[in-house]
Amino acid sequence: MSTLEARYQAIQHRIHQACDQVGRSRDSVRLLAVSKTKPATMVRQCYQLGQRAFGENYLQDGIDKVESLRTLDGLQWHFIGPLQSNKTRPVATHFDWLETLDRDKIARRLNEQRPQHLPPLQVLVQVNISGEEQKAGVPVTDVMRFAEHIQTLERLNLRGLMCIPEATDLQSVDGATTLKQQFRQMKHLFEQLKTVHTQVDTLSMGMSADLELAIEAGATEIRIGTDIFGARSPR
Repeated sequence: MSTLEARYQAIQHRIHQACDQVGRSRDSVRLLAVSKTKPATMVRQCYQLGQRAFGENYLQDGIDKVESLRTLDGLQWHFIGPLQSNKTRPVATHFDWLETLDRDKIARRLNEQRPQHLPPLQVLVQVNISGEEQKAGVPVTDVMRFAEHIQTLERLNLRGLMCIPEATDLQSVDGATTLKQQFRQMKHLFEQLKTVHTQVDTLSMGMSADLELAIEAGATEIRIGTDIFGARSPR
C-alpha cells in the first residue's frame, strides 16, 4: 500500500467513524480532496482509489490539472480559493463548482461567462461565519438576500454554503466551544436556505483537525488536503 493510499483510507475511516458515532449515513458526507500544489500524477493516484471530487485554490495550477486529466471519467473540479473579478472566466470555463462565491459582481460575471455547452456552474455561498473583518465571505445577515440574487442567474446553480471558521485552539474548552457554535450556526443557515431553495444540498465545512465536530454539526462535505497528499509543495 502506498503512503497516499494509506492516508486516503485513514481519512475515509475517520469520516465513516464520525458518521457512525452520530447516527448518520456514511454516504451523507462527501470527501473533497484538496489537491492544490500537488501534481496531476497524485490526483490520478487518488482517482484510482475511487476519489472523484478535487479542490483547487490556485487558478493556473488547477487549470493545468483539469486539462491534463481530461480523459478521466467522472472527475469533478471545485475551485475553493479566493476569486478576483478579473479571473472569473477561467473558473467559469474550466471548473464544475465554485465554493467561494461571496459577491454580486462575481456571480454576474460567472453567469455571463459560463459556456452554453456546459451545465450550470454549481456554486456555494462562502459565509463569514466568524465575522472577522479580514476574512472573505458574505455576512450572516446577507446570506438569504445573496441567495435570492444567485437564483436569478440561469447559468449558476446554488447548491449550498461553505465556511472557513475562526482559527481556534481545539485543545481548549473555549476554542472547541467557539468552533461548535459557528458550525451550529452554519447548520441553521443551511436549513433556513433549504426551506426556500429546495435544490440546496451541500454544507461544506470541516477539515482534518475538526472533521468530527463538523460532521456532528451536519456538514455534508469535508475538505482535506495535507492529510491525504502530504505537506504542501512550495509554489
